[in-house]
Amino acid sequence: MDEFETIAEAHGRVHIRYAVAADQPVLQAIFNHEVAHSTSSWEWLPLSNEDWRGWFREHTRDDRVLLVAEVDGHVAGFAAYGSFRTKAGYASTVEDSIFLEEGYRGHGLGTRLLRQLVAEAKLRGVHSMVAAVTGDNTASIHLHQSVGFREAGRLPQIGHKFGRWMDLVLLQIILDARQAP
Repeated sequence: MDEFETIAEAHGRVHIRYAVAADQPVLQAIFNHEVAHSTSSWEWLPLSNEDWRGWFREHTRDDRVLLVAEVDGHVAGFAAYGSFRTKAGYASTVEDSIFLEEGYRGHGLGTRLLRQLVAEAKLRGVHSMVAAVTGDNTASIHLHQSVGFREAGRLPQIGHKFGRWMDLVLLQIILDARQAP
């Protein structure tokens, strides 16, 4: 039995799995809803189909992981990691993204997704994972802290959306004990 089956069995109706191309429309809809209605994404406009396909490719290429959470067969959210920065020296660090439909928040689904994402990153030799969270998104900050992330920095008024300045909180978790790359 693989790790995903163990998670599904332990949590009953929840199944966490790798995303497949057929998931793209529902994942795009979840993401674009957040773009339009929240500050969890700093995008101002929903991603077009072409832009979403690029996002999906970036988060599923090479050793990247894009996980989907299904509840009773319904895709309720996703978690992924992609590049933190593009310069070569950052190759061992990734940045996570996690999005859930409104009705599925606050029930532990995000924690399950993030824990699995961290485990997947460790398996692939990732050294550090960073979360860049809007300062007033206390739920996401607490979620990350609950799985071992620590606040590493805060950038006041670094961006804006919906006519107001937003702070950015950087959280980080070190995934291995390597003393050198």
